[in-house]
Amino acid sequence: QVQLVESGGGLVQSGGSLRLSCAASGRTFSAYGRGWFRQAPGKEREFVAWINISRLSTYYADSVKGRFTISRDNAKNTVYLQMNSLKPEDTAVYYCAADLRGSPYPLQGFNPGYWGQGTQVTVSS
Repeated sequence: QVQLVESGGGLVQSGGSLRLSCAASGRTFSAYGRGWFRQAPGKEREFVAWINISRLSTYYADSVKGRFTISRDNAKNTVYLQMNSLKPEDTAVYYCAADLRGSPYPLQGFNPGYWGQGTQVTVSS
């Protein structure tokens, strides 16, 4: 089992920045890929970003490309999501995820095996 714990959410004004952290524990060698999804009220969960832990390949949703950056610190077993130029439409609960897959593609049907509890990000206009 892999345990994931997110932190760093909060309230920020439009145009501001936040950094989310996701610390992993347990059988972390089982997670070749880690990343972030989000779910806004009344909407389906959507993919945000993913990183291949060994190859360092990164993947982003078009809606966040150029504004968000995913990175990892293997020594700390932690993945980060730096979010800049935040918009009100980025408001959602952000979930950290981990999976054996190093790539999130194809996204259709991709349901990572491990999830964190979620952290709220609210962007005010």
